[in-house]
Amino acid sequence: MGKRTHSNTNSGISTLDEDEGLKFVDKLDKDPFILILDQVQDPRNLGACLRSADGAGVDLVILPSDRSAGLTDVVRHVAAGAAETLPLMRARNLARIMRELRDRGVFLIGTSDQAKVSLYKANLTGPLGLVIGAEGSGIRRLTADICDDLIQIPMAGSVDCLNVSVATGVCLFEACRQRST
Repeated sequence: MGKRTHSNTNSGISTLDEDEGLKFVDKLDKDPFILILDQVQDPRNLGACLRSADGAGVDLVILPSDRSAGLTDVVRHVAAGAAETLPLMRARNLARIMRELRDRGVFLIGTSDQAKVSLYKANLTGPLGLVIGAEGSGIRRLTADICDDLIQIPMAGSVDCLNVSVATGVCLFEACRQRST
């Protein structure tokens, strides 16, 4: 799977370095399915995102090395095993890594409650990097600018958006549904 380096926590969760993460993507024998979490700061949300990513068949999860929840025992507990088995990569410069993925043919789709395209009308097949933003603020402007497209989850009730871990699950499993047909 590539070289893994240990994080600064006692949780036992390890991560791929940037070079090994990109090599891992290059070696996949199928279209990559990547989850990019932009500044998710709550460890419970991060753990739930990892659990959903594992269930949806994500190949790699990319997290920024700063302004993001640490890979703690809480993350590990909530992820229910996914944190130890999913390939995880910490990116020192998320924008650069996203550009490198795009150069490799990965289509980057970000989520935004301001987007005009519905999740259910977006094409989530092929080499895909799904970009989900932080609690409250969503994806950063630079991150959104690098995305090839932005999508939103249609909301029928009175709230404007979902919790980040719930939104991640909804988007991942819609991608999973589209990719399996």
